[in-house]
Amino acid sequence: MQTMEAKTIDLRSGSPEDKRREIRDYFLMTWEIDDRLYTQLKSDEIFYHRGDPLRHIILFYLGHTAAFYINKLVLTKLVAQRVNPALESIFAIGVDEMSWDDLNNNHYDWPTVAETRHFRKEVKRVVLNVIDAAPLEMPITWESPLWIIMMGIEHQRIHIETSSVLIRQLPLDEVVAGRFGERCTETGLAPQNELVEVEGKTMVLGKPMDHPYYGWDNEYGSYSEEVGDFKAAKYLTSNREFLDFIEDKGYVTESYWTAEGWNWRCFKQAEMPLFWRKVGDTYRLRLVAEEIDMPWNWPVEVNDLEAKAFCNWKTKKSGKAYRLPTEAEWYLIHEASGLRDMMDWNETPANINLAHYTSPTPVDKYQHGPFFDVIGNVWQWTETPITGFNGFRVHPAYDDFSTPTFDGKHNLIKGGSWISTGNEATLHARYAFRRHFYQHAGFRYVQSDQPLVIQRNDYETDVEVALACEKDWGDAFGVTPNFAKDLGALVKELVGNKPDAKILDLNTDTGRLAFELATDYNHITALDFTARMLRMAIQLQDQGGMRYVMEDENDLVHYREVVLKDFGLGKGAKNITFMQADINNIKPIFTGYDVVIMPDILNKVVHPRAFLRSIADRMNPNAILIMATDYKWDVRETPHKYWLGGYKKDGEPVTGLDALTRVLLENFESLRDPQDLTLVQPKTSRIKELRRLEVTMWRKR
Repeated sequence: MQTMEAKTIDLRSGSPEDKRREIRDYFLMTWEIDDRLYTQLKSDEIFYHRGDPLRHIILFYLGHTAAFYINKLVLTKLVAQRVNPALESIFAIGVDEMSWDDLNNNHYDWPTVAETRHFRKEVKRVVLNVIDAAPLEMPITWESPLWIIMMGIEHQRIHIETSSVLIRQLPLDEVVAGRFGERCTETGLAPQNELVEVEGKTMVLGKPMDHPYYGWDNEYGSYSEEVGDFKAAKYLTSNREFLDFIEDKGYVTESYWTAEGWNWRCFKQAEMPLFWRKVGDTYRLRLVAEEIDMPWNWPVEVNDLEAKAFCNWKTKKSGKAYRLPTEAEWYLIHEASGLRDMMDWNETPANINLAHYTSPTPVDKYQHGPFFDVIGNVWQWTETPITGFNGFRVHPAYDDFSTPTFDGKHNLIKGGSWISTGNEATLHARYAFRRHFYQHAGFRYVQSDQPLVIQRNDYETDVEVALACEKDWGDAFGVTPNFAKDLGALVKELVGNKPDAKILDLNTDTGRLAFELATDYNHITALDFTARMLRMAIQLQDQGGMRYVMEDENDLVHYREVVLKDFGLGKGAKNITFMQADINNIKPIFTGYDVVIMPDILNKVVHPRAFLRSIADRMNPNAILIMATDYKWDVRETPHKYWLGGYKKDGEPVTGLDALTRVLLENFESLRDPQDLTLVQPKTSRIKELRRLEVTMWRKR
């Protein structure tokens, strides 16, 4: 079988011609591996099944990686036309178990597998054209067109791994073994684990911006931590070692579990790891597409909650403090192993990057200095919830890769697994999952009496998000008037006492307007394109408060805390459904509304006339449309030929209101004269921009 191993690309050396060819080959190999992964499904019918009830049907992931390329290429203006807007909307969002994910199959008109494959074929053609024709100067940086292609490739490689986990959760009779590669056949007795001394030191984490490999936003920045001495297990925890925990009633002893872990265990009625099967007095192990006798010397694969419970059990039994390593401790173990990063590998030194097997291997097969499997075999859970390093900033083309996980609920996994490829197999890779999620992940425990150090950024420091928070909630700190509050009052005046009215907010930002309306109305759908903003709204909804850092004078800042009840809000907060959506490609499920509000979003629409004509189809008879805009067009968002006003025609001025009225009168009648509202857009706590938005109000005929 053709090898599936390929290192990620060095983006800073070589000629443009060679680099273009190298990226092309890397893309084609990635696409081939992705295709090959799904050959393990027994029939096309299986694409409509779920591997995990908290994830989409398998078909979503077949289409998602292709849709990602097009959505990012359109966003960055590298292509002007979509391949299939409907499929690109269906396959766009819904990967992690976030509050704004929509996993209801009734909301999707899923295409056929053949249609999805045709879509993939067309996307592949478009991407190859971009690779061949896009400007390319060395080095390739964040701002380079080919960085977006690398983003798509590395994103696709992530999903090769995560989709393999979903396939692994399908019933055995729905998959076929032997189609993806050769698994390891070495099994035997597990080695006795032992502890290795690791000397502490100051660790500086973070990837430099001039690193030659592609990186996700959370890898960059800098973080320093003083790590004390500790001891780390020589081997990953094996299936046999974990069996002791099971046989000692570990799954039914509440004291070993965190509160979160015990709630999960009781909900799932878990008695053993997800991929274990018990047949009489023997155990078997489910692999991606087959089941085998339990390989006791392979690493156990568990979620973070189970790994913590094992460590707590071991602590109670031994009287010594065992736990998972922190991220900084993992890097210190890596340093002690003598391993180098991928660029310095002559031969792949571990069960990683699909270089050797398509399954785990014995925990004593790949030695790395005094340890085994410091990288590869299975991912290793850590104690560290993911957050950004100092200096973290999002890439504008993918603002929701990392920030939705900075919620304290996603723990880092380190080291990669047998199917971790490309960026996943590099030293600086930082991936995180919900603690109850399963990946091809196990753990290495450490023994330490040092206090646990967890980096936390409780205050939102993302500048764009902080400014949006200040715009929406700054009236508590002297920023007045408040546009969202005033618009909410106007909406209530127009709609009146109709608590069951269905309302659509098409630009919710951090949710102020939605929370204002939720006190009076029971059905509010609040959409935003930016997951970073939604994360703040969701936090307010779930926890009743949030914090952010607002610039004051140069290096001075204010630490803001927003509590809903202090604003007289919070009542009806659960009436709001926050969802992520692209204003230029909204899913068909968003329909049947009695009120549609477009606050300061019209100038983000590519084709305003077409959008305004189509919005009527999402509204019930006699529904109300409320629009607030300053008619300030930007050719980066809306091509000049699509502008609604702001130009002269036949020597006469055409205003935004003139053009808007002509379009809307096709389906609407005006409710009242336009009204101006002031929007205060903070720049710092002392510098603010005042914008006068014209609010027009319409009723559908």
